[in-house]
Amino acid sequence: MQQKKIAQAISALLLGAAIVVPAQSAHAGEQELLQRLEKLSAEIDAIKAELAAARKKADLAEQKQVEIATTLANAQLTAPVNSKSDTQPLIAKNSAPTTVMSSYGEIVYSRPSKESNQAQTDVARAVLGITHRFSDKTKMVGEFEWEHAIVSKDDSGEAEVEQLYVEHEINNTLRAKAGLFLIPMGFMNTAHEPTAYYGVHRNFVETAIIPTTWREAGFSLTGTYDNGLTWDAGISTGFDLSKWDAKEGEGAESPLRSIHQEGQLAKSKDLSMHAALNWRGVPGLLVGASVFSGKAGHATTDFVANDARVSLWDLHARYTPGAWDLSALYVRGTISNTEALNLTFVGQPTPVPSSFLGWYTQAAYTLWKNDDYSLTPFVRYEQFNTAKTISAVPQGLGWSPAETEKVWTLGASFKIGEGVVLKADWQKFKQDSNKDRLSLGVGYAF
Repeated sequence: MQQKKIAQAISALLLGAAIVVPAQSAHAGEQELLQRLEKLSAEIDAIKAELAAARKKADLAEQKQVEIATTLANAQLTAPVNSKSDTQPLIAKNSAPTTVMSSYGEIVYSRPSKESNQAQTDVARAVLGITHRFSDKTKMVGEFEWEHAIVSKDDSGEAEVEQLYVEHEINNTLRAKAGLFLIPMGFMNTAHEPTAYYGVHRNFVETAIIPTTWREAGFSLTGTYDNGLTWDAGISTGFDLSKWDAKEGEGAESPLRSIHQEGQLAKSKDLSMHAALNWRGVPGLLVGASVFSGKAGHATTDFVANDARVSLWDLHARYTPGAWDLSALYVRGTISNTEALNLTFVGQPTPVPSSFLGWYTQAAYTLWKNDDYSLTPFVRYEQFNTAKTISAVPQGLGWSPAETEKVWTLGASFKIGEGVVLKADWQKFKQDSNKDRLSLGVGYAF
């Protein structure tokens, strides 16, 4: 506006000069005319100087805006990111797109107490993540994982897409996402970085019963409210019971891990539903529950358990008063209509269980902490059974339910800053003491 007024003033002065000079040329002398022209020229020069100053001021203001935007972007790029993806850094309204890289990984050493010749070291996993915000309301999240260091047809390693989804904020309380995402159940499935849990290895309940890291392809809604309540609900792919291998022991180690599909050409005739509810209305307290259910037969040709349904639910609570970190979790799963299927497995070692369950309690205490380091010892007790019950088959042809394993874990985490952790623990097994082991680990996350 100021520049427009200045331009109008210059035009008026030039027009005045054009009128005044011819009108007075007949009456004024040459000297007087020259003086008038010099005066007009000086006034024009002054206006030009004012215009130049105004332009310089505008340029400085624009440069300042660029510096502020750059500072904001740099702050976002260096902010810590949780691969759970819901804690990605926010950006200001109407700001430019940003891309954030994240990663986590861990290396572990385990030494069985009775068979020390089986001690081993493993690059358990390395994960790279990328989050790109198209705007303040829309983002994509991708995580790509390598397990056990080397991936080839002759090695034990795996390469996999752990997450790949887009998310959009509908309003201040509601978000929607679609793609391959982690199912919100328990604690560890959505927060499984080595800096986020205690122990060198992930606990058995949230590994054998809840098959971490469990993801499905689908659509989900998340609601968050000021009273501390958060809910999730969605529809997704589910399990494929036709993958069950009764000749191998994978199903005995983790029933659902042996039949999950991971988004790999996943059968989708039967879709599943999931829901979760968490409350954080009291400082330091989290109380929640979740459920997942869906058929697992997918109308597979010549498969006798097309009506089988997989269901899983859990209850969990965590309380962190001061230096304490206390948590507990209970989870139970069922697979229905497995009688006819198990009849086809008679004589083989691993039938399909009709129920499986587990629970644990854990206590940790930050014994020492300063700006750079912290030391947190912990103790955990857990029980789990991957075949608590097995559907009835004719007498003499059945299997006995599995024994409930009970494990004590005693250890400590030594954190260096917020992104690096050194771990050590000792585990004692009730049913099979040959599994007793000492473990050491190092992990990171950013």
